[in-house]
Amino acid sequence: MIAFGPLDHAKLDASQRCLLDSNQFKEFTRFTTSRLKAFSVKPRNATSQVLAKNVGGVKVGFKVGQKVVYPNHGIGTIEQIEQKQIGAVALPFYTLRLAATNSLVLVPVSNANEVGLRRPITSSECDTLFKALSSDFATPPNDWKDRFKDFSDKMRSGNIFEVAEVLKHLSYLSQIKPLSFREQRMLERSRYLVVSELAAVCRQPECNIDPRVDDALAKACSRHDQRPQGRMRAAAAGAH
Repeated sequence: MIAFGPLDHAKLDASQRCLLDSNQFKEFTRFTTSRLKAFSVKPRNATSQVLAKNVGGVKVGFKVGQKVVYPNHGIGTIEQIEQKQIGAVALPFYTLRLAATNSLVLVPVSNANEVGLRRPITSSECDTLFKALSSDFATPPNDWKDRFKDFSDKMRSGNIFEVAEVLKHLSYLSQIKPLSFREQRMLERSRYLVVSELAAVCRQPECNIDPRVDDALAKACSRHDQRPQGRMRAAAAGAH
């Protein structure tokens, strides 16, 4: 189960606010009870929730056993769709097991779209993703703060093609000079997200996907180097 510190709702973004472990329901209730009263929810038998198109009056977009992608966390599997009592209101939650950590998290069904919970890409999109990984890219901002903010937004988007852009940029910058601790962590995270989703969709072990990703990244870096003054501008970005 993912561990969180005390909730600070003034600072948490929408995705963090909707990713809850069981220890947070009490505090979640205190902050959200007034909002949740607007929902009209009727508790249902737990066994019927799996087969129903609507759970507790809320439309369910995923089913038990389905693989999904949670932004910045990667592939997971829906293990249950169950009701949880939040104050006076019963709401349906997805119980999601993350492949990266084998931890269980709870995602409110009503907020799944808002936080970016999605299906993995299709088999045909795997080829598109490899092509995107091997294509040229724009030089990132010189200022590391602007660069990190831009990359962070892409990582939180949940769009694997945006994550691939981060992977390309940071892979290239890492060839010019050592990355900062935060950018190195982001490089590792972006690579995991790309490789794990490709492996899951292609039904291949990650060790088979890694060389293909490396080859695509090498092509992207080579194409970027062929740009007029491409490496010079990238070196300027890497110096900040």
